Amino acid sequence: MNKELPLRVVQLSDFHLFADPKSKLLGLPTQQSFESVLELVRSEQPHMDVILATGDLSQDASAASYARAVEHLDEFGIPVYWLEGNHDKPAPLVQALNGQLERLSPCVVSHGNWSFILLDSTIPGDVPGELFRDDLAFLEQALAAHSEQHVMVCLHHHPVPIGCRWLDEQQVGNAEAFFNIIDQFANVRAIVWGHVHQEFVGERNGVELYAVPSTCIQFKPRCERFTVDAVSPGYRWFDLYPDGRIVTEVSRVNEVFQVDFASSGY
Repeated sequence: MNKELPLRVVQLSDFHLFADPKSKLLGLPTQQSFESVLELVRSEQPHMDVILATGDLSQDASAASYARAVEHLDEFGIPVYWLEGNHDKPAPLVQALNGQLERLSPCVVSHGNWSFILLDSTIPGDVPGELFRDDLAFLEQALAAHSEQHVMVCLHHHPVPIGCRWLDEQQVGNAEAFFNIIDQFANVRAIVWGHVHQEFVGERNGVELYAVPSTCIQFKPRCERFTVDAVSPGYRWFDLYPDGRIVTEVSRVNEVFQVDFASSGY
């Protein structure tokens, strides 16, 4: 890799796949929308370096859904790193990854001048996010061990409010403890997450904050209650430069998917 060129990273999230590839979530065929987003990635990203899959990979935690997700992303022929979401179960995901735990959160991986710290923000059997004592210790140790690298921290759940009351009730519960560690390390450049099914851009103490659209249904921003948005599925790409600079955009498919806008949840 040319040391002057940026690292091109693609973030995909919240696939919500089923064992049956024809199954739908709120009327939307999640396998079809997932594959549409992947086709967009292929057309727009001929020279990717890393893919981050940031959780809720499956809706039913089935072995078949994880096997298809892993197969599709591994076809790109570049490193793919995986996060668990609140809909996911570790055993079938680990099976789909052939036991390659170094690709699954919690883990730390380095590429060029950048290190990626993937944290498991899930509470087994529950929806909201939390980072337990071991998770926080892992984060602190990883940051100390990679102090010479620029760092992107990756979670499934959002550690800051995004302005949707119903979703903000599910954010990382002990975000203050999380940020107490982040604030000790000047080399943290960005924190990224999934879960919220919408685009988000923010900043905190010089650290950039990003959320990514889902590859299936989208949640409408700034809503008090569960509300589905009409915008199309998509993904986010990052250019991570050797000096720590970040350039990023969201890209969405042109295809329009039918969704049940009257639903009050899923």
